[in-house]
Order: sequence, then structure tokens, then C-alpha cells
Amino acid sequence: MQLQRLHEDVWTASAPQTMLGLHLGTRMTVVRLPSGGLWVHSPIAVDEEGHEALRDLGTVEHIVAPNLYHHLHVGPMAAAHPGAAVHARPRLRKKRPDLHIDADLGDAAPSAWGGALTPVHIGGTMLDEVVFLHAPSRLLISCDLVENFTSCPHLLTRMYLKVGGIYQKPGLSRPLRLVFRDRPRAREAIDYIIGLPFDGIVLSHGDLITEGGPDVVAASYAWLG
Repeated sequence: MQLQRLHEDVWTASAPQTMLGLHLGTRMTVVRLPSGGLWVHSPIAVDEEGHEALRDLGTVEHIVAPNLYHHLHVGPMAAAHPGAAVHARPRLRKKRPDLHIDADLGDAAPSAWGGALTPVHIGGTMLDEVVFLHAPSRLLISCDLVENFTSCPHLLTRMYLKVGGIYQKPGLSRPLRLVFRDRPRAREAIDYIIGLPFDGIVLSHGDLITEGGPDVVAASYAWLG
């Protein structure tokens, strides 16, 4: 696992991931809280060397499954760091009854996060995602809010990105728009996000967005009306 530092207290690590034959990759984000403990968002598969790298940064205190799809490696991460609290959307309890969840994710941040992260739930969508503003770094931490592939060597994936209208252009793929069942409710959340004080976007699939984040989100969701 290779940690990339984005800010004094923010790191990311990427890993290959294939879904339905598409090479989309995935990304984990690690935030050091004011307490010195670590907050781990959307865990990837990590070997023992990677867990030691995390322990060198601090104690993993919080593990976040931010939507109904980014949960595959939450259990192993929790097992490697006993005592860490697992946070997830309530609906994940039904989807993953085998996964021990300590706290439900919503629009209120636990006091243990020390005010470093502001959660925003995007309602009206089957993704059921919560995104997080890390105010000190002016980063918006997300999974599937947008994708950003400036290049792609895999033919099938490149075709998917082109059909979805997001090859070499950040946005939300056209097929994913079908999971938005209550557009006014989703629109309300997106408008709130656009007004947050952030510059960059950490995302799971594709390249990081380093500037102009609110404009990227606005353009990506113009189709919501």
C-alpha cells in the first residue's frame, strides 16, 4: 500500500478493482483527527505492512463505509484495528448483516471526530452516500459523487466511460443517473454541497480533482434540473 499525502493530516491510497469487467480502481482516504486518532474512509484491501504504515500515523479509531457499495474491506480493516468504531448508513445493516456496525452515518458528525469533518447525506439515490468536508484541507471526501478518468488503457472500461459521457471529463456516468429516484431531494443535497468551502475532491474512481471542486460538482449534476 502506497500512501499519498494530500495535506498535513490527509492521505490516500489506491488499489486496482474490477467491477462487471470494468477496471475502475478504488481509493481509501485517511484523516488524522485533532485527537491524533485516524479516520479511515472506504477501506481498500491492506496487507500487514500497510496496517503497520497506518499505525505509524496513529491509532485507527473510526472506519467509514460511506455508501451501500464501498464496504467490501471494512470488516478486515476493523479486525486489524480492534477498538475502531465502524460507521455506515443504516441500510447497510440489512445488506451486510455479517458486518458489525457501531454507529449510523447521517448529517451529524460524532463529537469524537473533533469537528474536523462535516458529513452531508445525498438522499434520493440508491447509492445512499454520505460525503465529508474536511475543512482544514478544503477537501471534499467522497466515493461515487463523481468519477474522473483523464486516461484509461483498458478498452472495455474506456468504452464505458465514453458511453457514459465522462471519458477525460469529470462527472457522473449516464448509467449511474438511473439510481437517482428522488431528484428534488438529491438536488437539495447537491446544492448544499456546491456551497461548501472546498477546492479539491477525493474520489474513488479516477484521478483526484485538485481545484474547482464546486464547479465540477455543479456541472456533473446539471442534469438533475
